[in-house]
Amino acid sequence: MDIKTFVVNPLGVNCYVVSDETKEAVIIDCGCSTESEWTEIKKYIKEEGLRVVHLLNTHLHFDHVWGTSYAYRDLGLRPEANYEDLHIYEHMDEQIRSVVGMSLPHPPMPPLGRSLLDGDELTFGSTTLHVMSTPGHSRGSVCFFCKEKNVLFSGDTLFCGSCGRTDLAGGSWHDIMLSMNKLEALPEETIVFSGHGPSTTIGREKSYNPYMKG
Repeated sequence: MDIKTFVVNPLGVNCYVVSDETKEAVIIDCGCSTESEWTEIKKYIKEEGLRVVHLLNTHLHFDHVWGTSYAYRDLGLRPEANYEDLHIYEHMDEQIRSVVGMSLPHPPMPPLGRSLLDGDELTFGSTTLHVMSTPGHSRGSVCFFCKEKNVLFSGDTLFCGSCGRTDLAGGSWHDIMLSMNKLEALPEETIVFSGHGPSTTIGREKSYNPYMKG
């Protein structure tokens, strides 16, 4: 598995292009806010000879979906996410104002594709990602776990040393603590790629993260 990280937009979202030896790939959290950021991602995809087959979102907060319009335009892919976040996706301007206190320009949001539910499997090439429902940061937050490689894409549920905020619409402290317990049960050697910040492991988080029981 090859994982390329692009840190995009002013909020520093980690956008991941994940591929395997077959050259099929997925994009996770395409949050690029400018054409130039998207151009860098497209350049990597072209240079590596990749064929992107899924446009995945851990949740539908604006900073994680800004770039879905570019991917829809150029790759013909609809963003796949949990429809529990549909309301905030359909009211993007309201969502942005509630977070940053002002309106921000953004391209039209493309129609959503498949709704991702707990236990769903997503395949590309010879790789399978398992969908884990992890509400708390938002109602529809999910993680993507590759059992064969012990790799987790945790979105804004789990960060290195912390967890996602729960004060936004649809957030719940109770739910995110349950989700953290769920992630804690994964193998300790699991490498965690978060929505913001550096990667970590489940083992490290069980030892040092105050929001995991350890």
